[in-house]
Amino acid sequence: MRARDGRKIPTRPGDFQEMIDKTAYPLCWPDARPRTVRNQRNTHARFKTSFAGARDKCILEVERLGGDRIIISTNIELKCNGQPCSVEWGKIIPDPGVAVYFTRKGKQLCFACDCWKHVQDNMHAIALTIEALRGIARWGTGDMMEAAFRGFAALPEKASGSTWWEVLGVPINAGTEQVKEAYRILAKKHHPDLGGEAELFRRVQEAYQKFEFESAIVNRQS
Repeated sequence: MRARDGRKIPTRPGDFQEMIDKTAYPLCWPDARPRTVRNQRNTHARFKTSFAGARDKCILEVERLGGDRIIISTNIELKCNGQPCSVEWGKIIPDPGVAVYFTRKGKQLCFACDCWKHVQDNMHAIALTIEALRGIARWGTGDMMEAAFRGFAALPEKASGSTWWEVLGVPINAGTEQVKEAYRILAKKHHPDLGGEAELFRRVQEAYQKFEFESAIVNRQS
């Protein structure tokens, strides 16, 4: 990975590389943050930025803040340097959420946004939020900034990167019947009474419950 100015960042410790492998792709949304209902996402952002521009600004703002060990987590596949590949202008993916994980002063922080329909807009919104927090520090109210940061801690305890569709082995835009069929197969395979592992069975149950919860919200809003 390279920083904005082109310098090469030293090799990361093994545990951090493992975190990147598990968190960067697919999107690892922080557990404590609510999701925006799909049909309530804003379409017309005023940022007018490219994907690469938003990604670079996000990294730059975190570095200016004094952050390091940056992980940008999205549903965009990764380049060889661990950062998301660019996407075509105007392209919409089913889940455009972005979560930016980093470490600052020894604390693990996460900024996440999914209120816009384009990945680059969510990424740019995060960059602008961090830029605004840097302004708080410049204006001499650093204690307010530190208080604000407490709301953005921290990396999830189980940053496995496992979404409900990943656990169930279906596409993110899978239909209800496809999800139900995958759930039935996996629940039977991992059921402890049938020789399966209790932990895997629990994960399958939780994944299906998340799917049902999201589907119920969408149906109520439609």
